[in-house]
Amino acid sequence: MPKMKSVKGATKRFKVKKNGQIKRGKAFRSHILTKQDAATRRDQNSPAFIHTADAANIKAMIN
Repeated sequence: MPKMKSVKGATKRFKVKKNGQIKRGKAFRSHILTKQDAATRRDQNSPAFIHTADAANIKAMIN
């Protein structure tokens, strides 16, 4: 029986914390941030976690 391969795109995008939560990146952070107001840019720095409904699928992809 072959080993299950992880989805490489998922391993680059998600990190599993010690408590089991899965951390994700936020959109609209790369460039042209001058158009965003300061509150939006501040909010972009806070960590984001995936929804609990998606956790099983993401964990299966990461292995």
